[in-house]
Amino acid sequence: MKITRILDKSIEERISFDDAVLLFQKADLLDLARAADNVCRKKHPDGVATFQIDRNINYTNICRNECSFCAFYRAKDHPEAYVLTQEEINKKVAETIELSGTQVMLQGGINPDLKIDYYTNMFKDIKKKFTIRIHSLSPPEIVYLSESSGLSIADTLKELVRAGLDSLPGGGAEILVDAVRQRISPKKIDSGKWLEVMGEAHKLGMKTTATMMIGTVETVSDRIEHLQKIRDLQDGTDGFLSFIPWTFQPGNTALGGKSISPLEYLRTLSLCRLFLDNFQNVQGSWVTQGKDIGQVCLSFGANDLGSIMIEENVVKAAGVSHKITVEEMVDLIRKSGKMPALRDTEFGILRVYGS
Repeated sequence: MKITRILDKSIEERISFDDAVLLFQKADLLDLARAADNVCRKKHPDGVATFQIDRNINYTNICRNECSFCAFYRAKDHPEAYVLTQEEINKKVAETIELSGTQVMLQGGINPDLKIDYYTNMFKDIKKKFTIRIHSLSPPEIVYLSESSGLSIADTLKELVRAGLDSLPGGGAEILVDAVRQRISPKKIDSGKWLEVMGEAHKLGMKTTATMMIGTVETVSDRIEHLQKIRDLQDGTDGFLSFIPWTFQPGNTALGGKSISPLEYLRTLSLCRLFLDNFQNVQGSWVTQGKDIGQVCLSFGANDLGSIMIEENVVKAAGVSHKITVEEMVDLIRKSGKMPALRDTEFGILRVYGS
């Protein structure tokens, strides 16, 4: 049977676009999970599953893009609109370190009142006062800063790196198919710009992550096209640390609709592991799926569960709020049959939790 042959060869060989579409549409879910788990075990034979401690600091919720899938953004004149002061940011960084956090992820809306000096001063002040990784700003923010400062994307990144930026998260990708982007976020950068920012970051030696948001208006083929573009860029740069698929949360959004099922999420997660043969790490999204499905992710191709999330505001704005402690995360991973380990941004192991 063709599906069995594709699953068998996925352990050793790259699967094609058409193979991936067929697997998503026709493969038995548990057969798909078994193949993804086999690939994951080959890449991680020690049986370790990782997590980290960090904090998402959303420095502003004012955004000109007004994406229909986003419940977080506010117009400038909205009573809930805000911009954090440096003092407020520093307090959050200090709290992160007190809770053993090793990274902060500063991300916000595309706020026209904030220019590049706001960001360079922010990073310089953090680095002056704290020892912590700044894994921050998404490609849409980088493109905005490039345009507003009159600098190229490469020079914008260089300015930010000099100020203290260490690496880039993969936000703003959603689905890297422009027909989809025109429907859900017509004011946001196109797929080519997102890929350009990541490519330029990789040329500078910066590490980044890649993401995919599923469950809006995209088709299965759109998802695979997204993965193809990510895989192609990784072939050329080897700059992505991990891949993180997560699900659209429709609550309080203009787009609305229904959340996709956990089974569809797990099917997509396994397919990501099989298709992205040049990615060492694939992360399961307990933040959008909850702890139980997060645990199941570790049998569907994921080797990492991301952060315990000291603070998270974007998914929370859509009415979804899952919380977890370090102890709960360790127990969750251990009960999945994996060895829990605390990691840093670049997947260096900081602590292994024995049985």
